[in-house]
Amino acid sequence: MKRQIFLPVTLSIAMVTMAWAGGFFKVGEPAPSFSLTSVTGKPVSLKDLQGKVVVLGLFHICEPCLIQSTNLQKVHDATRGQNVAVIGVNSSGDSRADVLEFLSVFPMKITYPYLTDPDQITDKLYGGGRFIPNVYILDQNGVIRWQRVGNMDLANDTAILDEVNKLLGASSGSTSL
Repeated sequence: MKRQIFLPVTLSIAMVTMAWAGGFFKVGEPAPSFSLTSVTGKPVSLKDLQGKVVVLGLFHICEPCLIQSTNLQKVHDATRGQNVAVIGVNSSGDSRADVLEFLSVFPMKITYPYLTDPDQITDKLYGGGRFIPNVYILDQNGVIRWQRVGNMDLANDTAILDEVNKLLGASSGSTSL
């Protein structure tokens, strides 16, 4: 009896979540542009990254975001020298000092640009406040081609690399960690 109730309830929750998320994440549409500053003081504009495959992570200061940021570091390392830009954004408005403190506890050094967003522009543009962490992959023209929300299993480094390789025209899985 429990199983008969559990499956429909689980499916209903999944469908509502997907419908709700569908209102925010626009696969196939141009990614909303933004310009922010990295924790190292370097300005970064999404518009300036056109022509590259962009892996964009939107994060807060939380354990799932630490895990996802680490996944993005693995992608950054694996795509070094390719036409790929990996960027992370603290989209919750945390201070530079708080973000740097958060980054200091990571199990590996984050070497891709990690941006602060004091006005929460990206949170508003991408609907991130409800679903964190978010990972988007943009094609060379700035169009959202893939996104995953709040689930590191579905957005692990291997899954991200597979999608990046598709956009680079490489066979899936040719870039190894």
